Amino acid sequence: MAQGHHHIIPLRTLSIVFAILLVLTVVTVITARIDLGALNVPLALSIAGFKAILVAMIFMALKYDNKVNLLAVVLGVVFVVVFLALTFADTEFRGNLGITEPAITEPVSEPSDKEPPSH
Repeated sequence: MAQGHHHIIPLRTLSIVFAILLVLTVVTVITARIDLGALNVPLALSIAGFKAILVAMIFMALKYDNKVNLLAVVLGVVFVVVFLALTFADTEFRGNLGITEPAITEPVSEPSDKEPPSH
């Protein structure tokens, strides 16, 4: 049974990727304070996705590992994206579910001191 070899990632590469991650974190914080309307969420998810790719490829060494492991990670991410897209599409386009506004009721009158009429 053959054993795989471990790739030693140079400290310089790790330091550069770490610096990029820190810069992207600062960019995320800055863009979160700016109102970009509908672009806020896609921009934040794009930055987070790029950071996740960097971490997986360099720190988890998927770049240097067996390509089957990379395929497993990519397929897992693809399935999560597909299932989330289907869920969002379902909740967005299902239409009116018959939920109505609460009915307005008449205020309850205060009890009076008078005796109710006897029969």
